[in-house]
Amino acid sequence: MSKSKFYVVWTGQQPGVYATWAECKAQVDGFPGARYKSFESRSAAEAAYAEGAKPYIRSGSAGNAKKAGNPKPGAKPAGDIDYNSISVDVGTRGNPGPVEYKGVDTATGEVIFSHAPIAKGTNNLGEFLAIVHALAHIQKEGSDKSVYSDSVNAMKWVKQRRVSSTLPRDQSTEEIWTLVDRAVQWLETHPYSTKIMKWETRDWGEIKADYGRK
Repeated sequence: MSKSKFYVVWTGQQPGVYATWAECKAQVDGFPGARYKSFESRSAAEAAYAEGAKPYIRSGSAGNAKKAGNPKPGAKPAGDIDYNSISVDVGTRGNPGPVEYKGVDTATGEVIFSHAPIAKGTNNLGEFLAIVHALAHIQKEGSDKSVYSDSVNAMKWVKQRRVSSTLPRDQSTEEIWTLVDRAVQWLETHPYSTKIMKWETRDWGEIKADYGRK
């Protein structure tokens, strides 16, 4: 089972330390400029609350709510975001090129897992690996989190349990194809009920795991 966490709300409806995500979410959901973060123990959370948000929350980072404004027609409000989730994204330098990925806590921006750069791959293959890694992590932890990705192709490949990429299989791409084949095998042998959802970049800004390389 996943470990218990404690949540600090520095800026929200009622600042304080909370023992569940549901209690924390009630304080920050839809609150302009909300500042909050999870900790592994109550003592760490209480110390952080007393110290203040500045050492723990980077300016403009996750844990600060998107500023309120006039939504675009048909836009999905930030209140629709499921913060009990892992957001994944890929960092690339060239496509194809070196690929790395990570998964973060959507609520706090805390990195949950990351994979070191793979010598040569594509953005979509990296996104696929990130989603499967998140699914495996959630299943291993016995968590009820969902997964966010901003890649429609990768989400489709996960659903179909196969990839459709034009990246050649050769010595330069052996590393990523080995990982992709392993991920496909995991999907074929591990039924899952985790919800995989599209991150609405147009309405919500960049996904919380974004590498900032655009």
